[in-house]
Amino acid sequence: MLGEVRYANREEAGRKLAKRLLAWAAVPDLVVLALPRGGVPVGFEVARELGAPLDVAVVRKLGVPGEEELAMGAVASGGALFLNPEVIGLLGIPAGTVDEVVRREQKEVERRERVYRDGRAPLEIEGRTVILVDDGLATGATMRAAIDSVKRRKPARLIVAVPVAAASTCEDIGALVDEIVCLATPEPFYAVGLWYEEFPQLDDEDVRELLRTVRQDAPVSRRGRG
Repeated sequence: MLGEVRYANREEAGRKLAKRLLAWAAVPDLVVLALPRGGVPVGFEVARELGAPLDVAVVRKLGVPGEEELAMGAVASGGALFLNPEVIGLLGIPAGTVDEVVRREQKEVERRERVYRDGRAPLEIEGRTVILVDDGLATGATMRAAIDSVKRRKPARLIVAVPVAAASTCEDIGALVDEIVCLATPEPFYAVGLWYEEFPQLDDEDVRELLRTVRQDAPVSRRGRG
């Protein structure tokens, strides 16, 4: 029904995505930010191929109470917030309920910020070229919050890059950034995980290990701030 599977796993998707981004390897002050958890294996491959430092852009979906897989918005580092008024209005979700979910997920964002970086400060991105990576885009709610969060830190240029996306979401997100790279926009889309043969759930330690590996393998940065 879905046609051929496009990626064996997130690592293969990341390597294919990196090939499309090779022109950015020559850009000074390049940094790759990945959305945890699923975007980090993809971002790891991109950062390694481009010789760029890797960091996380921590974001959390705001799940509808009782239907947590359905996003009514997302929160990200630095207090960035995206709400989907159509979902909230259609389901009649009270403002107090929305606020409660926002508070809970913002605490989780703060927890993950501490855990993933092992106490290190976030990479400095002001004035730098940022490639923001995830494993795919369905509704785009989490990516919208991540974009807002990154823009608050004043990068010189912001590129979103994903292996697979719903076509309409790719177009919508592209209007918010300097450039977008979506390797595949299959229709009907259904869900990100359906376009991977292996799509395991990752835990905090998986993310920490990938970030540690990038730091350990990184040469002395030619960019001076990596």
